Amino acid sequence: MRKLQWKIIMLFFVSGALTLFILFIAQQIMRLIGREYWKEPWVDSLFRAERLLVSFFGFPIIPTIVGIVLFICIVLLLSQGSIRQINLLMEGTRRLAKGELDQEILVRSNDELGQMAVQINQMAKQLKLSLVEERMAVQSKNELISNVSHDLRTPLTSIIGYLRLVHEDRYKDEVELRYYTDIAYDKSLRLGGLVNDLFEFTRLGYSPISRVEINLIELLAQLAVDFSLTGQHEGIEVVFTPSTEKIIISSDGDKLMRTFENLLSNALRHGREAGRVDLNVSRDAKQARVQVINYGPPIPQQAIPHLFERFYRADESRTDQTGGSGLGLAIVKAIVDAHHGTIQVFSTTERTMFEVCLPLQPPEN
Repeated sequence: MRKLQWKIIMLFFVSGALTLFILFIAQQIMRLIGREYWKEPWVDSLFRAERLLVSFFGFPIIPTIVGIVLFICIVLLLSQGSIRQINLLMEGTRRLAKGELDQEILVRSNDELGQMAVQINQMAKQLKLSLVEERMAVQSKNELISNVSHDLRTPLTSIIGYLRLVHEDRYKDEVELRYYTDIAYDKSLRLGGLVNDLFEFTRLGYSPISRVEINLIELLAQLAVDFSLTGQHEGIEVVFTPSTEKIIISSDGDKLMRTFENLLSNALRHGREAGRVDLNVSRDAKQARVQVINYGPPIPQQAIPHLFERFYRADESRTDQTGGSGLGLAIVKAIVDAHHGTIQVFSTTERTMFEVCLPLQPPEN
């Protein structure tokens, strides 16, 4: 229902009724004046002039003009509320055009003007949110470029430096030459790993999740065997403890494999001294729960909220040999989010646990 249209109709109807009522009252007053002062010359002249005008124009011109002016005045008076609302809308859209998005349009009405004000306020909020997100995206992009440049430059500088020594024959013997090339090779491997991690992280934002039904128990059992073999020479054992023989989830197996590879790699790296990493898996009615536990040094509590940020390292003093690219946990978080799951970190002096919860079935769109 068009409430504003009916308000306009009622405005003109009420204005017309008030005009007729006022003219009727004025007519009665004129008649009383005529009866009371009919012998006065000015009253006789007034009525004679009115009769001449009526005979000339064919209708009462003076009451008509008075009625039109009175009707316009009443319409303007009664429409002040709507005019004020329209002015507020115009002022609000003018501020919106200037980029002033903080002030709301204070139009309290249940007609189309009020609905328009609500929609404009919502549009301003959405636009403000979009601008904030855009600024955050630009800031994030700049931070990403800065971090990537820094992390790429460090190993690249070392590679160039050692290869320059080789190129300029600045080595004593074959042993020192081999030493320089080995360092350059190790740095190039780190550089390649960083580029691969960066490519994987950026690709996650564009590649869709290819969901198939997989047995999570089998996937984790295979990883536990692989990492146990890898950690044997360092005396580290991966203890796999499933609560059941089968947990079927709908997910992307390759991406989940990458997720738990990163978590187990971190656990082995930081749990060397304990010689053991626990991999537990269980389920409830709606989700599967995977826990990767190491018994190494605790993560500082102030660092836990930032662990999944790009290029963040809990220990800034970590070297290339002890620390990763700073993208591993960011990749893990991106994959878990893409599966509509959650990941949490709990760290004490006794143990550090990464817990991943994944829905058994994908959410309905």
